[in-house]
Amino acid sequence: NFGTFGTWNHEAAYLCGMLAGKMSQSGVFGAVGAIPIPEVNMLINGFRQGVDAVRPDAKHLINFIGTFFDPPKAREAGLAQIDSGADILFGERIGTADAAKERGKLAIGNVIDTQADYPDTVVASALWHFEPTLQAALAKVASGSFAAEDYGIYSFMKEGGCSLAPLGTFEGKVPQAALDLVATREAAIRDGSFTVEINDTEPTSS
Repeated sequence: NFGTFGTWNHEAAYLCGMLAGKMSQSGVFGAVGAIPIPEVNMLINGFRQGVDAVRPDAKHLINFIGTFFDPPKAREAGLAQIDSGADILFGERIGTADAAKERGKLAIGNVIDTQADYPDTVVASALWHFEPTLQAALAKVASGSFAAEDYGIYSFMKEGGCSLAPLGTFEGKVPQAALDLVATREAAIRDGSFTVEINDTEPTSS
């Protein structure tokens, strides 16, 4: 009777990648992850797919810090990517935005909206929402139909399980053409006419 779920916000990461692709000047994108396990890989690969959809010539720098929480280490990895040309960092780990802020670059957040802490740095965040997963499980318990199954689908965008954070301080700073592209692709994801590939293989730099 054990149900599983995960932070499957790869679709929101994809849309963030599209925004990042249109905001970058250098065409070099960094991503700092924890450990190359499927769930982490899926998020970084989702972001990368979104970037590549609008910047086929993009260069990607990928680093893993070997732990799930070490902001100073994530910051150092981000600084190294900036030194190698990246001007936008995808922070799968907390601490990456510190590097971007320090060097006057941009960052993309993950799981939670960190823009309030980095108003001039975090363009957007790939949000994950637990509520649909919990509500689905509770409904099955109430009906007596709860069983061991994968609740991962409730993290998908069409179920309300992930979304883009509001642009907030970046309203008016993101090109309208980029917003239009993202809106069109988001609608396609929600109605099922476009599917973001679930790629959980370990990403490497290009």
